[in-house]
Amino acid sequence: MKINPITCAVLAALAVTRVSYADDTTQPAPTTQPVANAQPAMPAKPDASNASTLGVVTVTAQHTAQDMQDVPITLQAFTGNTLQQLNIVSFDDLIKYLPNVTFAANGPGQGNIYMRGLSTGFLGNQSSATIAPFPNVAVYLDDQSMQFPARNLDVYMVDMERVEVLEGPQGTLFGGGAEAGAVRYITNKPNLDRVSGSAEASVGVTDGGSPNNSANAMINLPIIPGTLAVRGVIYNEHQGGYIDNVPSTFTRQPTDGGGAMAPYVAAGAAPVANNFSVAQSDWNPIDYQGARLSALWKINDNWNFLIAESYQDMNAKGQSSTYPVGADGQTLGTDQITAFVPGWNDDHFSNTAWTLNGQIGDDLSLVYTGGYTNRHISEQQDYTNYARSAGGMYYQCTGTSAGLSSAGKPICYSPAGYWNDHVASTHESHELRLSTPEDDRLRFIGGLYYEDFNIDDHMAFDYLTIPSCTPTNLTSALAGGYPCVANAQSSPGVNMPVGTAFGENAERGYKQEAAFGSVSYDVLPDVLTLTAGTRYYHYSEWQTGTEFYTTSAQVNVPNGTYVGNDTVMDYHKSYHGFKSRVNVVYHITPDTMVYYTFSQGFRPGGFNRTTSGVAKLDGVAQYKKPISYAPDTLTNNEIGFKTTFLDDRLLFNGSLYDMRWNNVQMQFFNPLVLGNTTFAVNGPNYKVDGLELQFQAKITDGLSVIGSGSLNHAKQTNSPCLYNNIPGSANYNRCITETGAIGDVSSFTNPFGEVGSTPAFSPRSQYNVRLRYDWMFNGGFKAFAQAGFNRTGSMYNQPATYPSGAGVTDVTTVELRYLQGGYTTVDASIGVSKDNWDVSLYGTNLTNNHASVFTSSAQFIESEVPIRPRVLGVKVGFKF
Repeated sequence: MKINPITCAVLAALAVTRVSYADDTTQPAPTTQPVANAQPAMPAKPDASNASTLGVVTVTAQHTAQDMQDVPITLQAFTGNTLQQLNIVSFDDLIKYLPNVTFAANGPGQGNIYMRGLSTGFLGNQSSATIAPFPNVAVYLDDQSMQFPARNLDVYMVDMERVEVLEGPQGTLFGGGAEAGAVRYITNKPNLDRVSGSAEASVGVTDGGSPNNSANAMINLPIIPGTLAVRGVIYNEHQGGYIDNVPSTFTRQPTDGGGAMAPYVAAGAAPVANNFSVAQSDWNPIDYQGARLSALWKINDNWNFLIAESYQDMNAKGQSSTYPVGADGQTLGTDQITAFVPGWNDDHFSNTAWTLNGQIGDDLSLVYTGGYTNRHISEQQDYTNYARSAGGMYYQCTGTSAGLSSAGKPICYSPAGYWNDHVASTHESHELRLSTPEDDRLRFIGGLYYEDFNIDDHMAFDYLTIPSCTPTNLTSALAGGYPCVANAQSSPGVNMPVGTAFGENAERGYKQEAAFGSVSYDVLPDVLTLTAGTRYYHYSEWQTGTEFYTTSAQVNVPNGTYVGNDTVMDYHKSYHGFKSRVNVVYHITPDTMVYYTFSQGFRPGGFNRTTSGVAKLDGVAQYKKPISYAPDTLTNNEIGFKTTFLDDRLLFNGSLYDMRWNNVQMQFFNPLVLGNTTFAVNGPNYKVDGLELQFQAKITDGLSVIGSGSLNHAKQTNSPCLYNNIPGSANYNRCITETGAIGDVSSFTNPFGEVGSTPAFSPRSQYNVRLRYDWMFNGGFKAFAQAGFNRTGSMYNQPATYPSGAGVTDVTTVELRYLQGGYTTVDASIGVSKDNWDVSLYGTNLTNNHASVFTSSAQFIESEVPIRPRVLGVKVGFKF
């Protein structure tokens, strides 16, 4: 078994490290001094082995420190201690315990988070940095936004103070990205008064896969006790692969391309390809490496300054998906795939964040926080199955009207193809907040916000296998040999790599300015509180660059010949508005609260790459793709209760909500009718009614039970149509109902869906339960045993009117609709600790369920992203 050097170093530290204190069994005290972003460190729950109550969890969901039980929204919070106990290090681990949250996971760092069923589907990652709408769930690392179109950052959770999951619109305090909710990763801050540290390492095995290992270490050092402290953490994790890329051939069939391949097969001009050079077992390992260093300076009793630097390097090899049916129609086994080119996803980010926190006089607190994130992504994935479509074979065959050139004898070249994406982005933000004392009867919080988000995407689809026009190939072609094709150009003088058939060099982003304010008044102190707030926002959004493609004008001309084979993008748009919220909180007793919340959210709009005409009828376009699409909006009405009973030994919370999602952004990709590039438009409205419950119980001093669950009823409430928007055409301003050529007209199904249909990634039910028992034995040894159970109901990957993928083997669109079956997972662990040491055995997915969390036709073949098979491991840790 291969173990990373960082893991070895931490294991060595575990073997030799020992720091002596007067009482070395005492755990580090929580930070008590004021810390950045007005978030005093959260009091840890009492140790379950000797505590008789559930304890208090302090959150900052409303930019002020509050007991979670006093926040009038549906909220879940996981302390750093809980994350460690549950072996949670990634969002894939966390989602098991999040009812009402789903995740279209196409691999690490390659997914969209959805809350309460607010989704219109997920198309995969190719071109996502350019074409995907911005997400409607915000992701924050402390106060820095980390969200990204279809690629929310996969933050590795180590040395975390807590993770907060806020459901429902958070548009007033968190802005445009928090339409459906927000996920907030909150890191531990330096402690000014105490030296402390920890180290942890683990090794494990994956059922049917390669071994895993991980290590992390933390040190907190007061440089000037009481005044200046630094905190550093370093981590490494290797997750062994478990998906096998099995040997396979790719044999072209007469039915490929809708039958266009038949003359090539008949002429013996369609060679068989194989993947023998890349076939291997366990080909999808993942490595995380990273570090975080923060410094806290207590300037005086009223002011402090925090600065933090974070770095993470995530490398995923192969692909995270499997194929039920291989490239040549063969049935594949569990966790198998037939890919023909190397695959990877390398994702690196660095983040600098700073916060100045202080007091102005006796009645005004000020927080200024800012951050700058630099992220780079390089991804390559197999696209060979596109060769079976008419578009794919067009770029790989010549000699008939179905190919790029009809000259000469029919011949096809290799079907092996792939797409390659290089993304660079920067994300800068600044926020200034002012607030009055939290114990005032009338209190206020308000602020200003500025954000600058930039994405630079270089995307290439490399499935053009017809030989390029090198001098030798061009001479042969002009002398009557097989045709050649000159390399594509994204603009004059900018050649793309050999084999690139289509792509884009695009930049997009926005600048946002916002002002927000919220006022709370205790109508009856400690009993009845009213809160009202609003946010004014102004977005300046843009997209520039070129979309380039290969045309017949590049046949038999020298490489470097520019034939105008690109579309220039230079799009700009701005919009502004208000989003508001109202809360009414009534404490029936000090331990029983009911609330009503009205809140609004939105997400930014975006641009399409081209405005070409599609949906042709008798050769005439009926629809022109719009340049841009507008923001969509969400309105939430929610009532709920939060209660504790039996002297804080039982907690029971619940909420009922009615949400209206309007003018929803939808994407379409249907090459046979709507053109060979994806585009987005604003479409239907949805209504979501739901119920969520949470409970915690301290049954005995050592036994705890925690659970939560949700029931959702989401449906479409109107049915707009794709209407003819081309002036002068026969059916202008009417719904498009037919498409096709003269003599071959067929009906056109409304792509927006029907009233009453269910949105994508919207399971009817989700629930989880976990139990933990702590006890002591033999004078000082502490032991625990815990188990967790999660159930996620079935859901679809696309809206209801998308064509069904059941039984489809001739895939011609990335939008096939698949039912993702419901599944259950079970995790468990057992361990013992004494003094500063602890060791535990753990297992995840103990029933070895192989359910799919994202089924799609994004690569022109049915693919499934499975949950990780059963993992068994051992973990050892040391704290001082």
